[in-house]
Amino acid sequence: MKNSTSAAPAPQVPAPLKNAPSRTEPRPERSTGSRMGELVQRQGVLAVLLTVILIASFVYPTFASMDNARGVTVQASFLAIVALGMTLVIITGGIDLSVGSVFALGGVLAAWASQWGFLAALLVPLVVCGAIGLVNGLLIARANMAPFIVTLASLLAARGILLAFTDEGATTYLVPKDSAFAELGQGSVWGFGYPILIALVLFGAGGLLLQRTSFGQTLFAVGGSSDAATLMGLPVARTKILVYTLSGLLAGLAGALNAARLSSGVTIVGVGMELDAISAVVIGGTLLIGGAGSISGTLWGVLLLAVIQNLINQIGSLNSSYQSVVSGGFLIVVVVAQRYLARSRRTT
Repeated sequence: MKNSTSAAPAPQVPAPLKNAPSRTEPRPERSTGSRMGELVQRQGVLAVLLTVILIASFVYPTFASMDNARGVTVQASFLAIVALGMTLVIITGGIDLSVGSVFALGGVLAAWASQWGFLAALLVPLVVCGAIGLVNGLLIARANMAPFIVTLASLLAARGILLAFTDEGATTYLVPKDSAFAELGQGSVWGFGYPILIALVLFGAGGLLLQRTSFGQTLFAVGGSSDAATLMGLPVARTKILVYTLSGLLAGLAGALNAARLSSGVTIVGVGMELDAISAVVIGGTLLIGGAGSISGTLWGVLLLAVIQNLINQIGSLNSSYQSVVSGGFLIVVVVAQRYLARSRRTT
């Protein structure tokens, strides 16, 4: 009798369902408070600026005149160019205290070199001031020195070079009248001075650089965490060197434009300008700890400080020292608001 073994039936595999919905984890939605917090951080200064302009226009009719608007924007254009470089530096988590002295040095060098023509008046301050920024970047990125210490030393060094070059301020270099370089600071197109147009072009280029290029994204990554950016293979040291070099270049350019406008290299300008630039950048929504910020916010911050200064002048009974009080008050409010918004974002 044969032993027969029956094979076990093969397990039935269910046919795949057609059009079966894929199971994906739902994307967490940001809360309304978080979205509102980011909007306030980015555009809050613009709302404050528009409110101040609206109120001032009703209270002081001369405030809204075209001549006053031109004066405010021309005065703000030099600080705006300096603050543009400061924005890039702060986004990377650094600070540049040397820009005020570099601004003054750039103006003196431009006035001195203007006797040899337009190109010399621009190239000399750009080369020297860019070199100061390059040294700052090398010491910070390669030698791992603190930005505060390095740029404070550069502040003193640039002011010392300025005083030595002008015999302790006794020598004032003049820009030749009716020269092309003087026209750069005093000329206008459609009623708007060349410094205003140059500042707007630079801010447009800075916005594209920050938002549309890999270099801009690297700035945010470095500011968020240098160690993490290094592990990602990003050029952290090169990025820091570039932003400090750009900061020096822009400060020197602003100083040269100011010298062209004043037709002389004034030695006493730029004192405290680094603090105004930092205030404008922070008021514009850029975090002092780095990793977040915008070019447009810095522009609104600069204009807000300029409008406050002009409004104080319109009042007449207040001196310019009140601008520092008001600017300091705005700065405290903005920093407190930034910390509150950051904390609320972490908890949502």
